[in-house]
Amino acid sequence: MNRTTLSEQFFRDQASASATGGLSTVLNRLSLVARMLASEIMRAGFVGKLGYTGTTNVQDEDVRALDVIANDTTLQVFENMPMMAAIASEEMEDMHVLPGGQDGKYLLAIDPLDGSGNVDVAGQMGTIFGIYRRREPGRPVQMDEFFQPGRDLIAAGYVLYGPCTMMVYTAGGPVNGFTLDRSIGTFFLTHPDLRIPEGSGAYSVNEANEVKWDDKTRAMVAAFRRQEADCGKRAARYAGALVGDFHRTLLKGGIYMYPGTTDKPQGKLRLLYENAPLAFVCECAGGAASDGRQPVLDIVPEGLHQRTPLYLGSKGDVAEAVRRLR
Repeated sequence: MNRTTLSEQFFRDQASASATGGLSTVLNRLSLVARMLASEIMRAGFVGKLGYTGTTNVQDEDVRALDVIANDTTLQVFENMPMMAAIASEEMEDMHVLPGGQDGKYLLAIDPLDGSGNVDVAGQMGTIFGIYRRREPGRPVQMDEFFQPGRDLIAAGYVLYGPCTMMVYTAGGPVNGFTLDRSIGTFFLTHPDLRIPEGSGAYSVNEANEVKWDDKTRAMVAAFRRQEADCGKRAARYAGALVGDFHRTLLKGGIYMYPGTTDKPQGKLRLLYENAPLAFVCECAGGAASDGRQPVLDIVPEGLHQRTPLYLGSKGDVAEAVRRLR
């Protein structure tokens, strides 16, 4: 077994990315968030942290107790960290500027707990994150500093909470996966240099939304369902958690899709802290990501919670989906 730890890899990636001033420290703090949330999720059923809070977030979605815990944990871990300027989270309407943030070099976009609806059934959940570099540290943080295309990310990744806890990330080079050894609280490299396969895997989409799709989207998904896609036969797999579905796609190949619908033409998923970070990981692993018209990484956000459709996975699958949509 490779005994490289996550912390050791952070320092290597910081050097290879010519990053200075604490990128490895930021990534280490994210690994701390991951370990803390893994523990909270395992204990949630025992200590009464399942279910809803009775409130909604900025997305007008019902908030679960673990959503609040995950967001609060993230803020607490980064609260006294001078190199981090501000955080944009799914659970907060506005950005959160950290104490002394004007001198910070980095911005964090995060979905603290993706798939929290799976908690009641012991299903997969995750955390998605993207790190941007500020262009002008030393001045008060402005919201539009977050409005950078995904290609400007300096690091991005996700944490998967399931039978094991895995952290997968890239700093623009190889995509590496680390598995948490719970007995000592350390992540070890278990999946080095991940490359998304071509010509295999599954297609993931919520087909219950079919009545809300346009004709081209219905026909495109039908081609995958009927195993008529030019890129190869595909089985249907859908976990109801973006991280879980993407993790399987990254390892096995295929495509994840969340098209726009009649009531949500721009889809459900958020560009800044869901689509762009996973697109960055996917492209670094040899895959592709599109909103159906252009690469996700080329889209410049216009708001913290902007949504886009998402087609994410093996290059051949994504290319075929986009071609059929046109």
